[in-house]
Amino acid sequence: MGESFENIREVMVEGLSGLLAIASPGHEPRWLPSRHKLVWPNGAEAHCFSAADPDGLRGYQFDTAWSDELASWRKLEETWSNLQLTLRLKARDGGDPQQVITTTPRPLPALRQIRDSNITTMTHMKTRDNADNLAPAFLTQIAAQYEGTRLGAQELDGELLEEVRGAFWQREWLDEANARVVPPLEQLNEVVIAIDPPATAGDKADECGIIVAGRLGSKRDGSAVVLADLSAGGLTPLGWAGRAASACHQYKADRIIVEGNQGGDMAVNVLRGAAPGMNVARVHATRGKHLRAEPVSLLYEQHRVIHAQHFDKLEEQLLTFTAESTKSPDRLDALVWALTELMVGPEAATPHVHSFDTPNPRNKR
Repeated sequence: MGESFENIREVMVEGLSGLLAIASPGHEPRWLPSRHKLVWPNGAEAHCFSAADPDGLRGYQFDTAWSDELASWRKLEETWSNLQLTLRLKARDGGDPQQVITTTPRPLPALRQIRDSNITTMTHMKTRDNADNLAPAFLTQIAAQYEGTRLGAQELDGELLEEVRGAFWQREWLDEANARVVPPLEQLNEVVIAIDPPATAGDKADECGIIVAGRLGSKRDGSAVVLADLSAGGLTPLGWAGRAASACHQYKADRIIVEGNQGGDMAVNVLRGAAPGMNVARVHATRGKHLRAEPVSLLYEQHRVIHAQHFDKLEEQLLTFTAESTKSPDRLDALVWALTELMVGPEAATPHVHSFDTPNPRNKR
């Protein structure tokens, strides 16, 4: 089982550590991609299934299963349940069916339940334990950025994290946002790009938060769709303005909103220069960040937010943001601005045509 047939083929079967690569000489399986199937010389068979199609498992029965990147499955609970029902054959030695899960751990209820089962054996490896097989630059430059953070503990050290007490966002809300069907871009009523610019530029500057989001339906009962997280650090004003301009074309944005407490008119002017003709609106933080974040976290609790994909860095900021947080997370801030613009407050006034063919009794001469 993999997240998709593409992942199964590129990672689990044909990847550097895939089944074809690790097979003993003379015992390599024959890969039948059109049938999503592998056949070994001794007659053993393996069938491939996409986690995006839980019902595809119906009717099958097995004695062994391998589930890869289980924590990223969009239909995790349904797929996992259906998989368990197929594991009903005795093993060749007469024993019970067995299964192995290889995944980056996420604090998901389903994964915790599997971990806590008395028939589960759990192991993990840190990224640095595999240093002999990794590029040195990855460890010194990329991995080093995340060491000491919750995201690093999860992604680099393989730790299953627990919830942060008092966080404004909960994991189950994000899981719901990640599991919902993403509507086509043309169905969205409007799309905005929200920017939280850093106070300075350069390699040591804070990240520039850039979030692309749209709305499906009305503010009152519609849903917000987080389309992209384009945030990055070390960008010059022209750099982050260029990113926003490119996103305008890609996502057919209606307007750009930029937080004006940092840079003010300069930020607006740079954006107008990078995206001529685009509506650029400047917003001010007149309330504290915690008050601004509350209505947006409520949208998640009400299951009115859809994520187009897993936004790991953004989710890290959401899950660790509490009333005691003093640092202002840039990705979170940009998300709050975007969803506030799209979902919070009254609907925009729409023009109406009034007919006066019927006499109005109040209009007396």
